[in-house]
Amino acid sequence: MDVFWEEGMLKHDAGRGVFDSGMDPGFLDVLEAHPENAGRVKNIVSILKRGPIAPFISWHQGRPALISELLSFHTQEYIDELVNADRSGGKDFGAGTFLNPGSWDAALLAAGTTLSAMKHILDGHGKISYALVRPPGHHAQPTRADGYCFLNNAGLAVESALSSGLNKIAVIDIDVHYGNGTAEGFYRSNRVLTISLHMNHGSWGPSHPQDGTVDELGEGEGYGYNLNIPLPNGSGNRGYARAISELVVPAIERFDPEMMILVVGQDSSAFDANGRQCLTMEGYRKIGQMVREMADEHSEGRILIVQEGGYHVTYSAYCLHATLEGVLNIPAPLLPDPLAYYPEDETFTVAVVESINKFHRENVPFLK
Repeated sequence: MDVFWEEGMLKHDAGRGVFDSGMDPGFLDVLEAHPENAGRVKNIVSILKRGPIAPFISWHQGRPALISELLSFHTQEYIDELVNADRSGGKDFGAGTFLNPGSWDAALLAAGTTLSAMKHILDGHGKISYALVRPPGHHAQPTRADGYCFLNNAGLAVESALSSGLNKIAVIDIDVHYGNGTAEGFYRSNRVLTISLHMNHGSWGPSHPQDGTVDELGEGEGYGYNLNIPLPNGSGNRGYARAISELVVPAIERFDPEMMILVVGQDSSAFDANGRQCLTMEGYRKIGQMVREMADEHSEGRILIVQEGGYHVTYSAYCLHATLEGVLNIPAPLLPDPLAYYPEDETFTVAVVESINKFHRENVPFLK
């Protein structure tokens, strides 16, 4: 696996406060770092360099994106807004999204590093690349920042693949929050199948108008090519595996993509403060295996993995390690789960998956 990374991404600092609000109420002695902080990614880097998966990893340096590259997904007006915010010393975009000194340079590195990881695959130098990037990107829409995200790294990679001559690309997003920015960018396209498995959180305000419900299916030529799978809070390993087996695999079989993009967020874990799902290392490993099987069947094994959320500073690194073990088809776990078993009752999730499956068969043209 080829991992693309650039240390300059650590310079983004979203500050301290009450969780992600940036607020100091004046009566707390200890404020916490914003959940999207450098420490969580430092641990991912270190576990890949010094953990048991290290022999399977090749490291590559990232690069900053060019402004012209950003315009494949984002509007000029929005990019100008980001540039001006950086020049003026920063801006609060709402929903915990703070652009501070150093943030814009980090965002450019995240975008460019993701583009480099995609190019590595497109040029035939490898089949599996992992863009280890921050700040995250899947909430960034063509015209606005949202949910800690400024530039849509995965969306830019999709555009790069399309411009290289590929015609069908599938994006599978397992971050605990709806990948609304990526969905919005391709909402009217039948060349990109966007699938998001997320907790059922709905809209969180003006920066995130999408609800992530099953009826947000796309528009025009893109109708049916945005599949939302809002899973009930508490869904765990077996629930996610059921959802992927019954909803994602059939859609991928029908769509038959030339490239797979796995958008990963470890905030779907049972111990993440920013989510309400119950995945453990076992569940992430299984998801990695299932995505690898789909890629081997449909996209010649080509997978771009793009990092998104995951805010438990230590356990997120373990869950990422397990995901990559699955993608690499490593036969047995290389690391034990330090937080071990979490009880799961998948009854409600199974019922929801069956309901979504029925909705898809009745309303999604290419799945009928």
